[in-house]
Amino acid sequence: MASGNDKINTDVAHPARRYNYWLGGKDNFAADRASADEIERAFPTARTAALANRDTLGRMVTYLAREAGIRQFLDIGTGLPTVDNTHEVAQRIAPDSHIVYVDNDPLVMTHARALLTSSPEGKTAYIEADLRDPQSILAHPQLLEVLDLNQPTAVMLIAVAHFIPGPGAAKPLLDALLEPLASGSHVALTHMTTDFMTPEDRKTYTTMLETGKSDVWPRGEQELEELLAGLDLVEPGIVLGTRWKREATPDDLTPAQTNYWAAMARKP
Repeated sequence: MASGNDKINTDVAHPARRYNYWLGGKDNFAADRASADEIERAFPTARTAALANRDTLGRMVTYLAREAGIRQFLDIGTGLPTVDNTHEVAQRIAPDSHIVYVDNDPLVMTHARALLTSSPEGKTAYIEADLRDPQSILAHPQLLEVLDLNQPTAVMLIAVAHFIPGPGAAKPLLDALLEPLASGSHVALTHMTTDFMTPEDRKTYTTMLETGKSDVWPRGEQELEELLAGLDLVEPGIVLGTRWKREATPDDLTPAQTNYWAAMARKP
């Protein structure tokens, strides 16, 4: 699999770099910032939603490591390193945790290899691959060195499945990822939605999607139920992301300011 900075296209916005910009990072280019700014002009709380989503990741990893006893994590669409990455949260609780990061942006891999260092007891690896090709992920030699697929594994799909456009398009990809995993494996999911938007904002977003100004394909609660069909939902089920394993949304946030669902499910 080819990799390296020669593949980085700085003229086209990339979700990982746009997300990095919203989180206050510096590993992004003019095209990423322009794309992010255009989305923010239409939806001023996009940056707020990105920060809230990052907080949800931390709660999900904490639950998996502390309550579910998971020691293996497959983080797909990891994005550029920032604070409290999956392995940092997991290894604070269970230092022997093993984590494989996957992203399709070579810049992410360059930074990940330099910055994401495992605890002495655990292990991390970094794969340049794409959610749209699950077999290339599952068969990758580095994954097989770090993860034992006969043991429960958590598949982290944090703000990434919504880059798979089309009704029902994400379901076969998730099924392919989970098929070889052991019973007791989990999938953790956050996903952009228009369910909480006003009709006017929903219309605006649909226009942005149709004109190529956004690459995030929203899904409603019903389609997420279909996506996770055959798995056992972990309490509290499919909920507003800021409320997952939390008693209430922070006082300064409304559902329409974040616009994402969160859910976790267990493979029987």
